[in-house]
Amino acid sequence: MNFEQARENMIKQQIRPWEVADQKTLDLLAEIHREDFVPEPYRHLALADINIPLLHNQITMTPKVEARLLQHLAIQPQEKILEIGTGCGYLTALLANLGKIVHSIDIYPEFMELASPRFKQYGLQNINLLVGDAVHGWPQESPYDVIVVTGSVPLLERHFQAQLQTGGRLFVIVGLSPVMEARIITRTGTDAWTVTSLFETDLPPLVGAPQPESFHF
Repeated sequence: MNFEQARENMIKQQIRPWEVADQKTLDLLAEIHREDFVPEPYRHLALADINIPLLHNQITMTPKVEARLLQHLAIQPQEKILEIGTGCGYLTALLANLGKIVHSIDIYPEFMELASPRFKQYGLQNINLLVGDAVHGWPQESPYDVIVVTGSVPLLERHFQAQLQTGGRLFVIVGLSPVMEARIITRTGTDAWTVTSLFETDLPPLVGAPQPESFHF
């Protein structure tokens, strides 16, 4: 398979039409090869507009969602990042190329074991991999400049945005399948945030994420 041609097609046919025009983001997608991170049986589908299956019934985001979140977060070189859900490690690598350090937390240690050699392959030394339950955030290293939640949350509680610095940004997908909303939440003060709605999507919830109360008649 010609991955370079497939990557060019992905950027032209998926990423750019989805309102991603930031050149830094586009260059990064060309530099960090997604096929190096996804499970080997799905390597040939790494650049397709689909969610790639992972261990433990998890899936990746699609490439266009990853690109949009990077563009809207506008990560700066000095910023500290929290990633909740390492998964295959591809988004982790993208974040690490943009920020100062990425603290990436996952409940499943296998994801760390599989992703670590890829980070070494790309010379990434600013990723702190931690096994743990971050469904309520990770206060140990807070406050953060950027938080990325890689699974959806049916209910958005305040613990994520409370761990942001003033000026910090949270990317999170909120709601119930089949229609969820991707949002950027920016902390503007001690007890003040702004919310920007980005797009509708659908992604499995974080393991252990709080669920809305069901109605009984």
